[in-house]
Amino acid sequence: MTLTKRMIACLDVHGGRVVKGVQFLHLKDAGDPAELAAAHSQAGADEIVLLDISATHENRSTLLETVRKTAGRIFIPFTVGGGIRSLDEAADVFDAGADKISINSAALADPTLITRIAQRYGSQAVVVAIDAKRRTNGYGFQAWVSGGRRPTGQDATEWAQEAEKRGAGEILLTSMDRDGTGAGFDCELTRAVAQAVRIPVIASGGGGSTQTFVEVFLQGQADAALAASIFHFGWQRFTDLKQELQVAGIPVRLPC
Repeated sequence: MTLTKRMIACLDVHGGRVVKGVQFLHLKDAGDPAELAAAHSQAGADEIVLLDISATHENRSTLLETVRKTAGRIFIPFTVGGGIRSLDEAADVFDAGADKISINSAALADPTLITRIAQRYGSQAVVVAIDAKRRTNGYGFQAWVSGGRRPTGQDATEWAQEAEKRGAGEILLTSMDRDGTGAGFDCELTRAVAQAVRIPVIASGGGGSTQTFVEVFLQGQADAALAASIFHFGWQRFTDLKQELQVAGIPVRLPC
């Protein structure tokens, strides 16, 4: 049986509002998190991911009230990330309504955090986010942390493999080079990670036309694709995109 490919709407939250930029810079307001999440859910999104993009940089926890309000408006899987640095903070986010949590900087700083959360809540509830950027010499991809502000020197593919061994259930893989450009996902990056792990890989960064999604599913071997701008600003509708993907031979879940 062929598993359907998931289409995920991403809410990057800064100061309680959804924002979107290009390559993690030049942020502009896109709306209220709860309202956008509800709209995307009704439009046919398979999942919602909310990332508090400034929490780690500002050394604070996730905005739990924003999580509660958003969770109360949707009935599809809901992942929350940003500022989760401990098992207790993960528990707070789950209690606020998240189905899964996403960890990035904290996981790299202490990989045992992945295992501790997975042991309590199950691997299916742990998403390890990797913000990757092509190395300046053109060979391979490096993981960055703190909202894409700091390079780690860690190879993105090797880190994905370790995250899987530690108990991660999914990898949320963002191409910093393609983020917000609409120029297409980095299929080389996505394929390298997808072939290196056995858990689902969510491709992020660069979604634009239908063809970009076809390419990341076929050439990039992604299990899911995440996008923000094209959905927030009405450039693509979930129903139309899914119908076009189905025509292209990509198995998707169509709205009832």
